Amino acid sequence: MNNNPLYRFSSITEYHRAAGLPKPAHPLISLVHMDELTRPLADGSFSLIYDFYSISMKRVKNAKFKYGQQASDFDEGVLFFMSPGQVFGMEIEKGAERHPPEGWMILIHPDFLWNTPLAKTIKQYEFFSYSVYEALYLSDKEETMLSTIAQNIEQEYHANIDRFSQSVIIAQLELLLTYSERYYQRQFITRKIANHEILTKLEDLLTGYFDSGMLAQKGLPSVSYIAENLNISPGYLSGLLKSLTGQNTQQHLHHKLIELAKEKLSTTSLSVSEIAYQLGFEHLQSFSKLFKTKTNLSPMEFRHSFN
Repeated sequence: MNNNPLYRFSSITEYHRAAGLPKPAHPLISLVHMDELTRPLADGSFSLIYDFYSISMKRVKNAKFKYGQQASDFDEGVLFFMSPGQVFGMEIEKGAERHPPEGWMILIHPDFLWNTPLAKTIKQYEFFSYSVYEALYLSDKEETMLSTIAQNIEQEYHANIDRFSQSVIIAQLELLLTYSERYYQRQFITRKIANHEILTKLEDLLTGYFDSGMLAQKGLPSVSYIAENLNISPGYLSGLLKSLTGQNTQQHLHHKLIELAKEKLSTTSLSVSEIAYQLGFEHLQSFSKLFKTKTNLSPMEFRHSFN
């Protein structure tokens, strides 16, 4: 059982108070400079939950961020995103020399986004559901770009608030998220070895699942089942596959399923109904519909093309 203390913050003001910071200049959005934190939230290992969005660019020496059994050192400049209600752990090394954290953290309460397009589109950025150890590793140039945008946000909410203030800040947030999306795509490409290891494990996992007869018993594996077995988050898996194959996880699963169906249709005498059952379909119509959607042929038309 995990006995680490859990700290939950329902408001940005509450977080400021716990971290020894002055009252935020705006109750719904704040840029926290990590070197201004006057006290740690806790010693040793602990977990945090925010009821607001956070975008963090941090360097914390002698500390590890944890997600499940995975841990990441944050000595380098990295960016990571948390949506409201997510839990992440932090462990301060016992007996280690204390170093003040560096970087910044933007805290955004969902109410700040109300009645703006970003209230909906922010949910489309999959990296808000990535695990902490799937953080975005920034080059110096990228870090400078994002830090400049963060400073612009801070300057805007410290200025005299007028009817343009929210729109300006929302535009800066959208710019920051767009750059982050670009940089993640770069990371998927540049970290080829690690990413292709994930793809190899994915193919081995699916091959084992298909060969075991689990398709007939349970149908296609869920995205969460696959991600859990690969020790990555569902969102990161989907983003990685989109970058490398052009397909999300569900599309990749359907592609593998159709390839297996083609093999059975072209090399066995099993009826279409029998093949549909082996592939986990309760109803023949569902199999036929998916097959035709993916191939523009019915299963029987595909089979006849080999005769």
